[in-house]
Amino acid sequence: MSTQAVAVHIENLHKRFGSVVALDDFSLDIAPAELVALLGPSGCGKTTALRIVAGLERPTAGQILLDGNDIVNLPANKRNMGMVFQAYSLFPAMTSEENVAYGLRVRGVKADVRRKKAHELLELVGLGEQFKRLPSQLSGGQQQRVALARALAIEPSVLLLDEPLSALDAKVRTQLRDEIKRIQVEVGTTTIFVTHDQEEAMAIADRVGIMSAGKLEQCASPAEVYINPINVSVAKFVGAMNSVPGRLTGAGQAEVLGQSVSVRGAAKDSNNARVLLRPEQLTLSHSSGNSVSTATVTSLAFLGPLTRVSVRTNADQAAMFVALPSADATAFSVGTQVDIKVTATQALVE
Repeated sequence: MSTQAVAVHIENLHKRFGSVVALDDFSLDIAPAELVALLGPSGCGKTTALRIVAGLERPTAGQILLDGNDIVNLPANKRNMGMVFQAYSLFPAMTSEENVAYGLRVRGVKADVRRKKAHELLELVGLGEQFKRLPSQLSGGQQQRVALARALAIEPSVLLLDEPLSALDAKVRTQLRDEIKRIQVEVGTTTIFVTHDQEEAMAIADRVGIMSAGKLEQCASPAEVYINPINVSVAKFVGAMNSVPGRLTGAGQAEVLGQSVSVRGAAKDSNNARVLLRPEQLTLSHSSGNSVSTATVTSLAFLGPLTRVSVRTNADQAAMFVALPSADATAFSVGTQVDIKVTATQALVE
């Protein structure tokens, strides 16, 4: 099964709820068959943006173009959008087959055609044997698969996913996340995925849009957002980050932990800057006794393949943490004196 993928162009969307600004000049281009995840904390505007694209909210200003056609004044039922919510929203008295076929029935599709389509989609989402079961007879993950199949049944121009996995436990969430990506690639539907879960966004999206206070701060590949965040706000929001005391020593250079690092950004006080370093941009070795970056291990947290080693520098008592392969971390324990080495080729400064 495949659909004719469309491009989405969102331009200068604004949305106010009274005095509250929910969206502030929000613009985004989505290529045909692309999956873009909107990521941000609660209240950042990501769900409002999704609801405006769906036609469930009207923008205060702005345009939404679907393959070049402005749909901002079209009612929701004329936009051909498929939507999956956090709550599964299945009809409790309908079987899986009937739930999936419902949109087709509303559109007047013949019974044998919609039955065939429903079976194909239930097979696609891994529920080929569950087509006669009621929602109450399915697990949460299975119900969400039915909801996804139902959204795809109408061959939507755009698939909209609003926190679809947040009600599921961790293992099921990971499995279904991978399934959604597989299905989206196979079907080829242009997709917007809203989530507050960073790992989820990074794993599933072609591009991740970071939102804050109604604005789209950056939209780029997961690797680009993580490795080259556009500003301090994005850097601190995506992934773990250490804010380490440093000193600007020249154009694009800072001294941190006794080492020189290329930096982007500006600091109010060049002698009291903060350099942002990922935990994996630091390494530890047993102290040589003559390093300016000597620290004391304060705790270790085993996280499977990685161990989070917390340290505090002896010189200025700056706290930070380092991500080490767990096999390497066994060389250290609480109280161990270590030297910290910065491995970053470039960092942000504030």
